[in-house]
Amino acid sequence: MHRAIYALARLSHRALRFASLAFAAAEQRLVVRNQEVLLAAGKEAAERRIERELERIEATMRRELSQYPTLHRRLCEQLAALDEDYVHSAEVPPEPSNWARAIRSVSEIPAQDDSVVADVLDTINHSMRKAESRALESYRESTRERHQLLKRMMPSWRAMLKTLGRINKNVESVIRRAKALDGHIERYEEIVQESDRGLRTLTASSFNRFLASSVFLLVVSAGILVNFQLIARPVSEIVGGNILLGNFFTADIFAFVLIFLQVGIGLVVMECLGITRLFPSIDALTDSTRRSLKWSAVILLLLFAGVEASLAFSRELLFERDQLLAGVAEGITGGLGETELHWTLLLAQMGLGFTLPLVLAFSAIPLEQFISSARTVLGMFLVFTLRLLATLLRLLALVSLHSGVILNRIYDLVVFLPLWLYKLYLRRQQDQKRAGTGREGQPAGINGKVGEGLPAEQAGNV
Repeated sequence: MHRAIYALARLSHRALRFASLAFAAAEQRLVVRNQEVLLAAGKEAAERRIERELERIEATMRRELSQYPTLHRRLCEQLAALDEDYVHSAEVPPEPSNWARAIRSVSEIPAQDDSVVADVLDTINHSMRKAESRALESYRESTRERHQLLKRMMPSWRAMLKTLGRINKNVESVIRRAKALDGHIERYEEIVQESDRGLRTLTASSFNRFLASSVFLLVVSAGILVNFQLIARPVSEIVGGNILLGNFFTADIFAFVLIFLQVGIGLVVMECLGITRLFPSIDALTDSTRRSLKWSAVILLLLFAGVEASLAFSRELLFERDQLLAGVAEGITGGLGETELHWTLLLAQMGLGFTLPLVLAFSAIPLEQFISSARTVLGMFLVFTLRLLATLLRLLALVSLHSGVILNRIYDLVVFLPLWLYKLYLRRQQDQKRAGTGREGQPAGINGKVGEGLPAEQAGNV
């Protein structure tokens, strides 16, 4: 029995150990597969970001810096003209000529005794003062012209500074784009090299995107329910509210189909705009075909929004009709304030019915993020589950291996009492047999039988 219990314990240990190794191998394969999927998704996302940054840099260069040679030539011409005007405006007054010094020397001759010389010197002095006055006036006029020239230079300076500021701003924008591009390329290199840091970053990003997209999809679900409440009653009047399809009303199914058609059209619009990439076939279309498809989807979405606005408008009217037919309402006996409130509610419902389909069209963005991140999160959850199962099976295998000894001890405790009783029984049998063998040498009766010829009590004892 001990050998059987030990054999059973070893068999269960080996079976559980084999199952644990199988789960561990499946976990390793799933980890490798998750890493491949995660790296592929991260690589594709990094390539898209790099492509987008390159497109932005190209658009900036084409829009702002394509006319840079012409602008540079114009700036050079303006700078040359400004420099020339500045040089002209900075001229200094000319030095006095030698003739003026000679006249000054003659005018210094003393003329107290000669009246002719005094008249000549007086005339020379008068002429010199007139010449000096004309020269000073001419210098002031030229200075005034130079100041006017400097004043006219200010708009050119301001225009040039504004142009240079715009160029500087564009260059700084390109530099920022280049730095962002360097960061994307660095992360792309980490993904290509399959580094641990890149894997941790991608894993954290997947969890963040999964949680954010889940929250947004919950909000979208609430918006779908609100939209359903707006159009359910009018749709039941159109389709018929008492027709059942299985366990559901046909009007409810039709209302949900109408809402999901709007979501699908919004998804097509997002695909044509290049915001999402859930359908590679749409991305593979030509630009003209995608443009035509985009405008067609936008027109259909606007038509659906208009239809929902009209259904939301008729919803309140249908409720009023039901109240009047049921005799619940007292009739329209209110004043102007109730009428204004009534039309305000109608317009609010119409606006809500028109804007909700347009808002639900953007649900394609969180839907794409949820689908792309759910694969990674689900894979990690499966890895954790397999790892937990492998650990539990390994623990059970260890318990089953040591349970053989425990079961043998329990078996010994259980079988102890009957074995002890059986042993007592065997000992009593041996004692009785030994006692019978010892009396074989005593005298027998007349017929040779044991106890014969003895008193009755002794014969009975024998």
